Amino acid sequence: MPRFYCPQPLLPGTTVDLPETVAHHLHVVRQQPGDELVLFNGEGGQVRARLREVGKRRASAEVIAHEALDAELPFPVTLAQGLPEGSKMDWIVEKAVELGVTAVQPLAARRSVVKLAGERADKRLAHWQAVVVSASEQCGRNRLAKVAPLQEFGRWLAEPGGDAVRILLSPRADASLAQWTRATPPRAVCLLVGPEGGFSAEEEDAAIAAGALPLSMGPRVLRTETAGLAALAILAAGWGGI
Repeated sequence: MPRFYCPQPLLPGTTVDLPETVAHHLHVVRQQPGDELVLFNGEGGQVRARLREVGKRRASAEVIAHEALDAELPFPVTLAQGLPEGSKMDWIVEKAVELGVTAVQPLAARRSVVKLAGERADKRLAHWQAVVVSASEQCGRNRLAKVAPLQEFGRWLAEPGGDAVRILLSPRADASLAQWTRATPPRAVCLLVGPEGGFSAEEEDAAIAAGALPLSMGPRVLRTETAGLAALAILAAGWGGI
């Protein structure tokens, strides 16, 4: 059954107008009035709905029943990702959502090739949040991960980290993430991943001085688009969620 994000109250017995992008998709794939679909608004759970009308730019559906289903990890994880080049960030956001990340914090690090500011940064943020929506529709998540505005690494590091333990993924670390996960009960985590070439030595030292825990990912050096995803998989395998 097709699933779509619909950011509005979804109360059983009501009829809702679907977003124009959803209406267009339904029209293209020739969905008809009477067909059923699943809707979610990002606040948890989903609803079964039945199409009432379908047009090129307009569609509506009657909400039939709410289903209290969620596919979240049993612990919150933020991915603090050093901004990579090109479209790699799109891929990282998409796959991180599939693996259960709660939030993504893009970071402008010293070795980040891409420089974003002003209107260009705002457009990329909106684009990444749209990637979150499409990935959530595909993977069955009913709560949307939040993509935070891009921040300079040092400025972000100086902000309070809340209850989450900040984990600096670094090939220089002696202890491994897998070992730490086995020895630690589930808790809120923030994974720090550098851009291409990693964080600089000065950035790593600053992170450790600010309380980050340096952990390695094994003897192989992983690409920036691989490291955070592998770390998410390790946490889910150790603490539940797979």
